[in-house]
Amino acid sequence: MIFHLADLCALLPDAVPPPGADLAPQIHGVNTLELATETDLCFAEGSEQALAVQGSRAGAVLVPEGFPDLNGPLVIRTPAPRRDFFQLAALFSPGPELTGIHPSAVIDPSAVVGEGVAVGPLAVIAAGVQLGDRSAVGAGCYLGAGVVLGQDCVIEPNVTIQRDCRLGNRCIVHSGAVVGGDGFGFRWDGTGHRKVPQLGRVVIEDDVDIGCNTCVDRATLGETRIRRGTKVDNLVQVAHNTDIGAHVILVSQAGVAGSSTVGTGVVVAGQVAISDHVNIGAGARVGGQSGVTKDVPEGATVFGTPARPLKDTLRELAALSQLPGLLKQIKSQTQELARLRERVAKLEQDRSR
Repeated sequence: MIFHLADLCALLPDAVPPPGADLAPQIHGVNTLELATETDLCFAEGSEQALAVQGSRAGAVLVPEGFPDLNGPLVIRTPAPRRDFFQLAALFSPGPELTGIHPSAVIDPSAVVGEGVAVGPLAVIAAGVQLGDRSAVGAGCYLGAGVVLGQDCVIEPNVTIQRDCRLGNRCIVHSGAVVGGDGFGFRWDGTGHRKVPQLGRVVIEDDVDIGCNTCVDRATLGETRIRRGTKVDNLVQVAHNTDIGAHVILVSQAGVAGSSTVGTGVVVAGQVAISDHVNIGAGARVGGQSGVTKDVPEGATVFGTPARPLKDTLRELAALSQLPGLLKQIKSQTQELARLRERVAKLEQDRSR
């Protein structure tokens, strides 16, 4: 897509270009300040980026109000340059790569295919699947029996969605993800680990993103649920019978064990491990690489292994950093004490003579 700068400014009612500025130039895309060319739009968030803006070749730069005047690219002042930049950046997003149904796709006759659906090469759509209007299923995907896909969903290439799983509207599942694989359920019968049948399903509500190579396991009984608006990064494990609340952020390599609950608006940072049957209260924050072994209250910020209130953990880490100095001090004091004991012992010997 190509836009005149004037057209982009018209989409931002609070944007203020310099008086008399030429807004006729064309903008072909967006970029960073360092890599931009004369046809790119960029943004800066503070005056500390003034030199980077001045040295950029960008066609125009969105900057905050009060940004210094300088020679260089055309600057357009706005109260929220980052927000406005990404609003405009969406205009340059590539359109759908898939259109129509590829001849090599295998679609069971009992599947219900909505209007405007696209299915890529070698995708397999099993019996009883329902594909909502304008949804796209990429190359090499497998949708098992009874899967329901809402409207305007994007299932990227090589995704597997197993039987009976349900996805709402406007969901995106990125390449390599598996939705509805068996939960990790085994019992020891005295001689070996015997598999517990995983008979439940996965329910994913509207506007959920599932990252590359993420696994969302089906429930043993009942359902594993990810509620509306939640965003799941790459390489995340969501185990059987978990309930992930609305508008949650799960960052890469995090893992949520079985039958745990993550409340609305929780942020779980990278490589966090959440034990089974744990409840994370709404609005809580869990710092990276933490190990959560017990419930976290609403709105709390925790960090460490085991996860504790952030202030407590930071205080303990600060104390730990002083340990080498304390050990050195103790060693010195121990040596001094030994010398004092020797002197006392000598004085006692001299007195006894």
